Amino acid sequence: QLACPLDLGCHSVPAHSSTSTNALPKMKFIIIALLAFIAVASASTCGGNCPSGKCPSCPCGTTTNYQDVTSWCGKYTGWSQTQCKCIASHESGGNANAMNYNSNGSFDVGLWQVNQMNWSACNGGAAPCGATANLNCAIQVWKWGGNTFKLWSTCGTCGAC
Repeated sequence: QLACPLDLGCHSVPAHSSTSTNALPKMKFIIIALLAFIAVASASTCGGNCPSGKCPSCPCGTTTNYQDVTSWCGKYTGWSQTQCKCIASHESGGNANAMNYNSNGSFDVGLWQVNQMNWSACNGGAAPCGATANLNCAIQVWKWGGNTFKLWSTCGTCGAC
């Protein structure tokens, strides 16, 4: 019997009581549900690489990889450095592992957010998540656009269409 201050009608609960045995499965369920929610939330944002939270997978991983956009744009001298920096900054914020999942089911990845439709032609079908692979793909897409950035959705913002 427990001591009950002010005689509030307290009583002890025997160890074999259903109150103590039902609490453990409920606690396990709550912990499992919480862990599942965290896993789903983390996967959809890919550790911050998918800001929309709508990515069904993480082709560029779950670790951010911020790069100096000016340095990467400077590796190719055929394009306007100002336009390149603007495009890459608006597309990825300088995160080489940035990704976006589009409404048509394709991904955009990397510094220049190269669309999945281009991966086979510029990177053997693999997601060009590495900065070098993404640069090479961006150069190809830029050339396919008539040596302009008109194929990027941010070209208007950057005065690069």
